[in-house]
Amino acid sequence: MAKQSLKSRIETRIQRSRRNVFLRSDFERLGGYDQVGRALRTLVAEGRLIKIGYGLYAKAHANRLTGQPMLAADGGFSEIAEEALKRLGVKWKPANAVMEYQKGSAQIPANAEVIVFDRFNRKIGNERFQLRVAKA
Repeated sequence: MAKQSLKSRIETRIQRSRRNVFLRSDFERLGGYDQVGRALRTLVAEGRLIKIGYGLYAKAHANRLTGQPMLAADGGFSEIAEEALKRLGVKWKPANAVMEYQKGSAQIPANAEVIVFDRFNRKIGNERFQLRVAKA
């Protein structure tokens, strides 16, 4: 049996995972730092992942209308941002009661807004969406 490439091993791990957000460190056991970076860059270029921050990637799928990659999470960017903060180990809470109200509804807010209790100086987002962070 032929040995799989690093890119295909990373892609398989992403497809099998229930997570929507991945850290670069999730794949460090598969290969070297530079190799993993090249494979992740290739997956971003192919539209399988979307880079949402330094070392943060989100699952993506093609938009049926435009063919452009879009976030695969049902909750949109706010769900991705919440999962990214949890994966990074940051203590946070929603910035307003509107986000709590929308948890059970079908409405998806355009930009997520959170209050952070720890030191946090990262940008989470892409060209369309940006996580707004307020300090406690």
